[in-house]
Amino acid sequence: MAAPLASKAGSAGTNSKPPFPELDFRSGARVEELNKLIQEFTKHDQREYDDQRALEIHTAKDFIFSMLGMVQKLDQKLPVANEYLLLSGGVREGVVDIDLDELNVYARGTDYDMDFTLLVPALKLHDRNQPVTLDMRHSALCHSWLSLRLFDEGTISKWKDCCTIVDHINGATNYFFSPTKVADWFYDSISIVLSEIQKKPQRGMPKVEKVEKNGTIISIILGVGSSRMLYDIVPVVSFKGWPAVAQSWLMENHFWDGKITEEEVISGFYLVPACSYKGKKDNEWRLSFARSEVQLKKCISSSLMQAYQACKAIIIKLLSRPKAISPYHLRSMMLWACDRLPANYLAQEDYAAHFLLGLIDDLQHCLVNKMCPNYFIPQCNMLEHLSEETVMLHARKLSSVRSDPAEHLRTAIEHVKAANRLTLELQRRGSTTSIPSPQSDGGDANQPDDRLAKKLQQLVTENPGKSISVFINPDDVTRPHFRIDDKFF
Repeated sequence: MAAPLASKAGSAGTNSKPPFPELDFRSGARVEELNKLIQEFTKHDQREYDDQRALEIHTAKDFIFSMLGMVQKLDQKLPVANEYLLLSGGVREGVVDIDLDELNVYARGTDYDMDFTLLVPALKLHDRNQPVTLDMRHSALCHSWLSLRLFDEGTISKWKDCCTIVDHINGATNYFFSPTKVADWFYDSISIVLSEIQKKPQRGMPKVEKVEKNGTIISIILGVGSSRMLYDIVPVVSFKGWPAVAQSWLMENHFWDGKITEEEVISGFYLVPACSYKGKKDNEWRLSFARSEVQLKKCISSSLMQAYQACKAIIIKLLSRPKAISPYHLRSMMLWACDRLPANYLAQEDYAAHFLLGLIDDLQHCLVNKMCPNYFIPQCNMLEHLSEETVMLHARKLSSVRSDPAEHLRTAIEHVKAANRLTLELQRRGSTTSIPSPQSDGGDANQPDDRLAKKLQQLVTENPGKSISVFINPDDVTRPHFRIDDKFF
């Protein structure tokens, strides 16, 4: 990948030559320069939250949770006490494995400043202490249908209008939970609630700038003070425990062994509303291990994460047409690399350039061989459905990156700097409906907000790169319910 330092030609001081700089063999780029470019990208890509921004983030989050509480009260379909998983980054950033071809294009800086993904359980199966067996007879690997026979009559009665119905020869009727019908119901319910909220606007309430249904995802952009926040809300089915189809994965050695416990990794999984290439959209769900990935992320070195973020920024732009490769594929490759390579090598702080080049090589290898195994279910090839023409087109594009990684890094840096400039310009112009600053009115009424902002800022500072899980009771949206890993705040 990179040329080692040249040895000195001769032992005598007068005959010695200075070592060559470390070079990337393929492109001739200096590894030191690539490291500096990755550091510069990271500096501009990471956002720091002051107290005002922290308060705006909390205001948006509370608005979304209050809205979901009202959705629950419309027809009591959602669980009364629900547990959401809040992830940093939108669906387009690859935080969950959902197809991107049905999503409208949103750009940071132009459409939003910060993005989140919120997994909202429509159904929960949380009382099982053994491997969960799903109905995969009709589905591709990593996918499943979900029969409501697993639930009580009350649940079936609530949700039967969001099911496809299959009548058996013996006269029994089976209701299969439909991801498309659930998403339609969810979008309609959210629209009704937002319409009611906007009839009685309150001081300091976020401005709903956009509500769109993107396939089976509901995307909401809120304007809060000087910030615009994108929430990709995903209706899911939540399970405690571990799926039987992924049981063999637990028998293998992994990079996280000894760093976190198996109980943390296998605490739960989801079905997300995504179909396989040839599956039936109305019935088929995709297995998601987002909760486990939050835990695994804690074991990945900062230099590898920096390389991953930089590589992701490059491929999102370069491989967007036709949409075949998503950032989730790159995330899977990174996890496989963590299993394959020594931990002390991946922990090197000044190896970000090596990791970036390696990720590009890995992605190109996967494309050429049309093979990208799912990390948790390796027998599932996530690139199997692609045509030869598509994979070779993307492989050739990646070849251009590999030939000049420094130039593509500079382009990624310019894009993120441009997005930041757009954000700052909109903040200066005050284009978003403002909420009062914690310092604007004075008086004791603002002190709880100050304390809350400081608390949120503290959580963000002390948990860099971590996703925050939030427990909320829709009948009590007045209290914050932050949860980082298994700790509540």
